[in-house]
Amino acid sequence: MTATTAIAPPRVRAGDKIAIAAPAGPIREERFTRGVALLAERFTLQLADDIKRSSGYLAGPDGRRIDELNGYLRDPDVRAIVMARGGYGLMRILPELDAAALAADPKPIVGFSDGTALLAWAEKAGVRGLHAPVVTQLSDVRREDVDALAHQLVDPAPLGRLTWTLADAGAPGDGAVEGRLVPGNLCMFSHLLGTPWQVDPDGALFVIEEIGEKPYAIDRYLTHLHLAGGLRGARAIVVGDFTRCTDPPRPADATDDPGPAIAVIDERLRAFGLPGLMGAPVGHGARNAPLPWGARARVDLDASSIEILDGAVA
Repeated sequence: MTATTAIAPPRVRAGDKIAIAAPAGPIREERFTRGVALLAERFTLQLADDIKRSSGYLAGPDGRRIDELNGYLRDPDVRAIVMARGGYGLMRILPELDAAALAADPKPIVGFSDGTALLAWAEKAGVRGLHAPVVTQLSDVRREDVDALAHQLVDPAPLGRLTWTLADAGAPGDGAVEGRLVPGNLCMFSHLLGTPWQVDPDGALFVIEEIGEKPYAIDRYLTHLHLAGGLRGARAIVVGDFTRCTDPPRPADATDDPGPAIAVIDERLRAFGLPGLMGAPVGHGARNAPLPWGARARVDLDASSIEILDGAVA
């Protein structure tokens, strides 16, 4: 199954059940409870009694997380799966997830950050996912992002031209480029190289975001992607939020400075000959606009704009 054959899953309809899964890090209870309440205003939810489980930096043993996610993939009554939170752990269980079940009964999978690995896995299984806030982030982001997540799960209409304020980044470019939208976490794109779920860069319009990585590490990830062919054939890079990516790192309650990270990204993209835009409201901060992974999109380098040509669901 190649990336270009992945389909948009069926829309969520009134009364359908959405499952919340914890396949990565353990949840933070207060933020999780607030996020569940926001989703419950819009959908019928299903979650395990032990979803608050914890094994160190993981939401339970690998076997439990595998069983939970596979159970939802195989359950015909579950029409979408939303990650409870990100955090490390997904790459450990990718080989045991039931790709055949998702292909046979497509359903949108929602996540971001380390959830990039799960979205890449879903695309290889033939089904597009939705790069969007996880449950524990829902109460922290703009209400419009929560509304957009709910909207994209039920409405197959393409988003069209996004009303984002963007600026040029990377190598000089002109005109419009069209390709497959691939939004995700920079570190995860790098770490997926060499695995069965590495992202196909050919014709891709990458949207990248990151948190807590020093500028030299951002340089390393981008350079690794370039040297390993992970950007070969990419048509543009759209830069989202790079949160607390300073050296030394800034405390969570301090005023952030994305400047050093953006400078590194701009320099690397110029060196690679890749054009792009920066300023996308996507990432770990107070904004995380949902984007359909694998949708056809157009980046207009003259107008500094993005147009989404496919819906997240069908």
